[in-house]
This record gives sequence, structure tokens and C-alpha cells, in this order.
Amino acid sequence: TDIGSQKDRVVSEEEWLQKWEMGNIGFHKEQGHPLLQKYLDVLLNGRSGLRIFFPLCGKAVEMKWLADMGHSVVGVEISEQALKDFFAEHSLPYCEEPVPEISGAKKLQSTSGNISLYCCSIYDLSSSILGKFDGVWDRGALVAVNPRDRQRYVSLMMTLMEKNSSYLLVTVSYDPNKHKGPPFYVPESEIKSLFG
Repeated sequence: TDIGSQKDRVVSEEEWLQKWEMGNIGFHKEQGHPLLQKYLDVLLNGRSGLRIFFPLCGKAVEMKWLADMGHSVVGVEISEQALKDFFAEHSLPYCEEPVPEISGAKKLQSTSGNISLYCCSIYDLSSSILGKFDGVWDRGALVAVNPRDRQRYVSLMMTLMEKNSSYLLVTVSYDPNKHKGPPFYVPESEIKSLFG
């Protein structure tokens, strides 16, 4: 599988924070992602009151959309600004508390309790902190993870999923020799080998 020159590309946490600070967030979709609307039935599978995980959530509007449907949403994001913007843009009151297991991490939780957003590295989290999930909406996470960290990322995601969990994954297809990423190119063959 040829992922071109991307194999060794590393984007640091500082670079991601800088993108948020500079407003360089072309990956954010104001209207929500059309593929989530299209495949919502696959994610929910006729179930209600699900726990849905948003890895590398940014300020995704779909978090409020799913919470308004009665689901419980948990996200993780390195940028505190992104999380605060999410609550501000939806006029949602929230409280902030430390995450005892993770030094320097914070949890921002809507006052209604149905949206909990963790501000830390995703790799600091585990099922003992977060619990397990009925669904995952991976819209820009796997494609944002450094290529060398993909196995680590997917292994973590597997530990967070309930047995009958649904995992919706969005990737992008392009010639990886013409664009250095992110978003990174993840060939279908690699997705199959990562997720089994």
C-alpha cells in the first residue's frame, strides 16, 4: 500500500492548537456533515438513548444534534478553545472540572449532563475513564491521526466500543504524493487491516 510521503509525517499537538487559534479550521462544517445525516440509521440501528463518542471532536455541531435527539455524547479534543466555542455557539451552559486520572485534563460538561467533552490527548483516555460506547462518529479523527499512530488509535477505539457498537468512519481519497496531509489518506486495505 502506497501512502506516499505521508508515512512519516507528524503533526504536533502545538500545530493543531495553532490551527484553532488562527481560525484555520477548514475541516469544521457549520451545517453538520451530510454523511452523518445520510447514515444516521446505521449508527443508531433503531436504538435510542445511546452513548456516542466523537474522537477529536473539535466543535462539531452534530454533538448537539445527537444530544437533542436524546443521546448522550462524549467528545475529546486537544483544543480547549474549540470546546468552549462549541458551548458558546450553541448557547449551552456548562461546568468545568478536572479529570483526576489525567494531569492537566479538563472535562467540560453541559449543565443538562448529556454532553461531556474532554480536553486532553485522546491517548490519555481509556474505557476506565470514559466507559464504553454504542456508537462512534469518526468524521475527521482517523484521517487526522499521524500515520504512525493509527494502530494505537484504532486499538484504543476498539476498547471503547460495546459489542454491538456502530462505527461510522469518513475518510478522504486522493493521491498522497500530491498532498502532505492532514487529512491523511487512509487506503481501504489499511482500514480493513486496522479494524479487522
